[in-house]
Amino acid sequence: MIVRYGFTRIAAAAVGIATAAAAFVLPTTAVRAADTPAGLDAYYAQVLEWTSCSSGLSCAWLTVPLDYAKPDGQTIRLRVGKAAMTGPAEGRQGSLVVNPGGPGAPAVDFARSVADGIAPNVARSFDVVGFDPRGVGLSQPIVCMTGEQTTRWLQADQSPDTPAEVRRLMRLSADLAKGCLTKSPLMARHVGTENTVRDMDILRQALGDSSLNFLGFSYGTYLGTLYAEQFPERVGRFVLDGALDPSLDLMEISKGQSGGFQVAMQRFAKDCSRRDSCPYAGSAANVLGGINALLAQLDRKPMKATGSRRLLQSDAVTALFTSMYSETMWPSLRSALEEAVKGDGSGLLDLADYANDRTGPNSYSGNLTSAFIAISCWDTPAPPGAAGLARAAAKWSKGAGVPVMARTMSWGNAPCSQWYGRTARVPAPASSTTTAPILIVGTTYDPATPYSWSVALNRQLPTSTLLTYQGDGHTAYGGESACINRLIDAYLIKGVQPAARTVCR
Repeated sequence: MIVRYGFTRIAAAAVGIATAAAAFVLPTTAVRAADTPAGLDAYYAQVLEWTSCSSGLSCAWLTVPLDYAKPDGQTIRLRVGKAAMTGPAEGRQGSLVVNPGGPGAPAVDFARSVADGIAPNVARSFDVVGFDPRGVGLSQPIVCMTGEQTTRWLQADQSPDTPAEVRRLMRLSADLAKGCLTKSPLMARHVGTENTVRDMDILRQALGDSSLNFLGFSYGTYLGTLYAEQFPERVGRFVLDGALDPSLDLMEISKGQSGGFQVAMQRFAKDCSRRDSCPYAGSAANVLGGINALLAQLDRKPMKATGSRRLLQSDAVTALFTSMYSETMWPSLRSALEEAVKGDGSGLLDLADYANDRTGPNSYSGNLTSAFIAISCWDTPAPPGAAGLARAAAKWSKGAGVPVMARTMSWGNAPCSQWYGRTARVPAPASSTTTAPILIVGTTYDPATPYSWSVALNRQLPTSTLLTYQGDGHTAYGGESACINRLIDAYLIKGVQPAARTVCR
């Protein structure tokens, strides 16, 4: 398990499987715009055909090239969903494209979550649009594992402490990479953020907007950053919440996340120790000690859980990681730990199933696990092999409150060390000539995208302003901070950035 860059606090909905794309023909009325990239006239001239679909949305198919180096070659279709603006027509300001994170998270139904739950004031002026990125959800999904193989991967010991466990993890990682090539040969070499960014500009044109308004959470901020680099003149109002620093490689990202999750666990432990419902009394140290003892116990022997199922150490670690994404999940984690102290792993297993989108025995609601790994590995230079991962695991876990989580952060990169291909892009600081004002939002105790990454991106983008939320959890907009919500709403609706160094507490 590689820990995701993360998802916003409001989860995206389940996804299905896309049908094959039909042949794409240049519309007879197409006129090439002066700023249309060469060879892409037909794609930029297409008109979306909207029909009603789930959650009260309108949906359409957007056609894009499979390979941008061969725009006259094979095409794929991306699923797009739109929540129509709720205010009067004369107040319409265009579209707001949204992405919940990942990589690998679908965004079609997420448009409804944004319109109704995260940004209802903004939805009065904008059509909120979500699209499943290529390889994700309904957009030609990449599949690297069967359901049974996905279960086997998720249950593997991802903090190996014996040579046999290391060999098994590396073998499963190699099989995962081979699975992408055999099960999804069409998409295996055509996922990746750089392609998705080019898809986003075709979507912007198809929506009829001269500039792209964008709300990206977590990994979605990387989409926004690369778009600002490639299409600086088309940047509209950009909110990048829970920023990723584009200058970091995969191991540097994992190291930062490892530290972030350790801080979050310390804060959870301190909070837990003060509550009567906490199964480990007295102090934060006692809470962490109890969690470590539980993980050691599970490493030796699984625990009874729901029905005939058993809780493995990997399940418990996943439950810990996912519970740190929002402090609203801390009560559920406390309850699950209390059950585990009594010998029942059901609560922790439920949290792990939630994180993994598990819907039944060897079944999952979408292709999240495959897409996350495939896109993450394609996007970055190769991390080290087993020996290097072992060294990093030992280094990161030294002095950590929950060492197993730190080791997992390193070993989770095992698939990418054996990947079949990757982008030529080298991690580097963001460099954009855009003159558009960009709003970056950072949370001080964010575990998945540490606050320092938002600070770094703010320094790299000269027209950006950093808005700080002093609090816990991953991302801030749409949460319980009225201050954050009010300032982001004002920026999206009026284009007014908050004052520099604004902090919402």
